[in-house]
Amino acid sequence: MRRLGCFGLILVLALAVGAFLVLQEWGGRGPLAASTRFEVSDGATLAGTAQRLERIGAVHSADRFKIYARLFGARTRIKAGEYRFPAHLSEADILKLLQGGKTLQRFVTVPEGWPSILVKERLDAMAELKGSVEAPREGSVLPDSYSFERGDDRATIVKRMQDAMTNYLAAAWAKRKPGLAVRTPEEALVLASIVEKETGKPSERRTVAAVYSNRLKQGMMLQADPTIIYPITKGKPLGRRILLSEVHAVNDYNTYAMTGLPKGPICNPGRASIDAVLDPADSRALYFVADGSGGHVFADTLDQHNLNVAKWRAYRAAHGI
Repeated sequence: MRRLGCFGLILVLALAVGAFLVLQEWGGRGPLAASTRFEVSDGATLAGTAQRLERIGAVHSADRFKIYARLFGARTRIKAGEYRFPAHLSEADILKLLQGGKTLQRFVTVPEGWPSILVKERLDAMAELKGSVEAPREGSVLPDSYSFERGDDRATIVKRMQDAMTNYLAAAWAKRKPGLAVRTPEEALVLASIVEKETGKPSERRTVAAVYSNRLKQGMMLQADPTIIYPITKGKPLGRRILLSEVHAVNDYNTYAMTGLPKGPICNPGRASIDAVLDPADSRALYFVADGSGGHVFADTLDQHNLNVAKWRAYRAAHGI
């Protein structure tokens, strides 16, 4: 009887040690040496995925992983997608990740003031995406960072960008200040695209918006340099000084040769520029010129402006600009 008691104790201890080792292998520090990207295709099985996990060193044994998954895991199927496994992720957490479908998130960023041609080029350069897309309508994309997964369609991402702009513009227009120079959300978007390109410092944005709003109300030419450049490069940097012939060029964008707004936006303006146009500063300024600090100095009259221009020219001469 004493021998049977000892044997029983040994058996219990052995089972306890075995259970501890099993739980340690399943829920403890995993064998993966470094953070690794792992992709699961549509229709992948647990058995096939387990073999691949063993090959990359993410699990100790494919066969034991399958057994543990049945014993301790949920009954949910693993989901297709691209995943990121941190180093030493436990086998239990690997299964949770694959069953939960929390895939690796990637981002594409559209900076404020980018023209749509650059949006297209950025999307085209991202090999993780599929499908072709034309350059979006200018001004239709809201600058921001957008998440996507490998294999997403470029056109779908553009639609998300455009829906974001549509929704933001509608919400901002509903809260607009009374007595604006712009009469429609579309006009606000066009003017915001000019303000976006002409603002040197964020703190000046509402004053820049006020200058152009005042000019519109008085029937003055806007005379915004970026509107000269847009028909030439579709919004990309010109890379040189504007030619006199380009200043006088007559087209639907050049605000040196026409009064009023250009026929459409010249870039994709950000939220702050849209807000500035819909709530410009309380200013009578009609002119501004660079001040050498990255910002501008503003003037209500042409005489004041001419003095500011003379100071800017003297600054340029003194600094060899």
